[in-house]
Amino acid sequence: MAVLVIADNDNATVRDNTHKTVTAALRISSDVDVLVAGQGARAAAEAAAKIKGVRKVLLAESEALAQGLAEAFEAAIVPLAANYEAILTPATSQGKNLSPRIAAKLDVAQISDIVEVVDANTFVRPIYAGNALETVQSSDAKKVITVRPTVFKAAEEGGSASIETVEAGGAPAKTRFVDQQIVKSERPELTAAKIVVSGGRAMGSAEEFQRVIEPLADKLGAAVGASRAAVDAGYAPNDYQVGQTGKVVAPELYVAVGISGAIQHLAGMKDSKVIVAINKDADAPIFQVADYGLVADYKTAIPELMDELAKVGK
Repeated sequence: MAVLVIADNDNATVRDNTHKTVTAALRISSDVDVLVAGQGARAAAEAAAKIKGVRKVLLAESEALAQGLAEAFEAAIVPLAANYEAILTPATSQGKNLSPRIAAKLDVAQISDIVEVVDANTFVRPIYAGNALETVQSSDAKKVITVRPTVFKAAEEGGSASIETVEAGGAPAKTRFVDQQIVKSERPELTAAKIVVSGGRAMGSAEEFQRVIEPLADKLGAAVGASRAAVDAGYAPNDYQVGQTGKVVAPELYVAVGISGAIQHLAGMKDSKVIVAINKDADAPIFQVADYGLVADYKTAIPELMDELAKVGK
């Protein structure tokens, strides 16, 4: 059976999520193709061709595909589905937007957020905010699957797949791209960062969040995250949110400052390699998953930590 992976790309590069989705795809079949869809995306296709294990790269280019509209991607992907038994996308915001449309068009059930491939028809996925895992088996002729990339190791470079141009499909009749506002930052992107520093509701205000969390993140070369409570309170923007309803991260180091550890937040960060929690409540649930826990007021602990980091920097 052949598997098609929808690349996570920005028209110039292929993001690491694609490599991790290829790893999942190779556990289903050794015949894995990658679709790179966009505009002026030849460089991204060439990058995808270097992923080890990829048989062929399909390149679809059009103005309609430039901004990642789900309707435009659907028009490009559905005609290709006849050649594949499974279609995989990373469980990113775009993948979660796209996959249900593809599944509906193919009249199959979508399999969401898999964390393990048992065999070509059987998969493991989290439920109850990650507190339990369920094994699901599909009898559909075609599988449409989103993959939680933080769980899979990235496929290595070193491949030499061929690149084939395919039809891009028509432009959406009722949907058009209007505008986007991009926040530029020198910090690493949250889902790809090796270190994440997150703040919670205990910060008390947006000013306090910026005063405490951002300098620590900058000192560690980390991305900035936040709990849902902090985002809902307006202390941090939506794109900082870590959790079941935010972004799922699995950095080498996750530092949680003033975060109690609600179930929905833990679902987004508990796969981190090392978790450090700072909270003055000794009974906070965050300590149940933390590798290192400090029961202290962050107003005292963070300045002390910054002083120690300054000494190391010298």
